[in-house]
Amino acid sequence: MLRPTIIVFVIVTTFSAAQWETTDVPPGRAVIAKLKYPGGGDWYANPTSLPNLQGFLAERVGLPMADIGDDVVVDVASDELYDYPLLHMTGHGNVKFTDGQVKRLRRYFERGGFLHVDDNYGMDEYWRREVARIFPDSPLVELPLDHEIYHNVYDFADGLPKIHEHHGGPARGYGVYYEGRMVIFYSYNTDLGDGWEDPDVHKDPPEKHEAALKMGANIFVYALTH
Repeated sequence: MLRPTIIVFVIVTTFSAAQWETTDVPPGRAVIAKLKYPGGGDWYANPTSLPNLQGFLAERVGLPMADIGDDVVVDVASDELYDYPLLHMTGHGNVKFTDGQVKRLRRYFERGGFLHVDDNYGMDEYWRREVARIFPDSPLVELPLDHEIYHNVYDFADGLPKIHEHHGGPARGYGVYYEGRMVIFYSYNTDLGDGWEDPDVHKDPPEKHEAALKMGANIFVYALTH
C-alpha cells in the first residue's frame, strides 16, 4: 500500500486555466464542488464530507487543494458548472434533469469535466435513468478489480470498500466513458460520502473512515491524471 507524502500529477483536462482558477478558489488550488440537482433528492447530504476529503488530499496525498470550511456548491442549471472540473454528487432520492440540463451536463463532460456520483442509498434507480439520458450511447460499465482507480495511490485489491450496509452484497464501481476517457465514476452500495464525514456523525470505526478517504483519494487522483 502506498503512503505518499507528495505525488506529482498532471491535470488532464480541456478546461482553461481561467476556468480552473475560479473566483472562489485561490490560484493554483483545486476544489471538488458538490452538484445541486433537481428532482427532490437531498443533494445537500453529507455536509462535512468534501471538506474532509479535500483536507486528506492535501495533507496525506500532497495535492494542491483549496482549504474549504464548507461545501462549494454548483447548481446544474448555472453557467458556473463549467468553472469546476471536479464534481461530486450524492443523495438518497430522486434525480430529474431537464432536457436543457442533460445537454449542459453532456457539454460539461465533452469539455473535460469529471463527476463522482455516490449513492447515499435510494438514488440508484433515478441516477441510472438520468445518466442514460446524458450518455445514451455510453452505458454504465462495471469496472474490473484490476482497474487503475483501485490501485493508483492506495491499493484496494477487492475494489470499493464497503462503508455502510444498505443493499446486500459487495460495493460496486461503475464508469461512463466518453471518447476513451472515464468522465463519470459511480460508487454504489458503499456510501463513501458517509465515510468521509466527521467521525462522530455516523460513529464509523476509524478503519472505515480511513478506507473511505483513501478510496476518495484514488478517485480524484485518477480524475486529475486522465
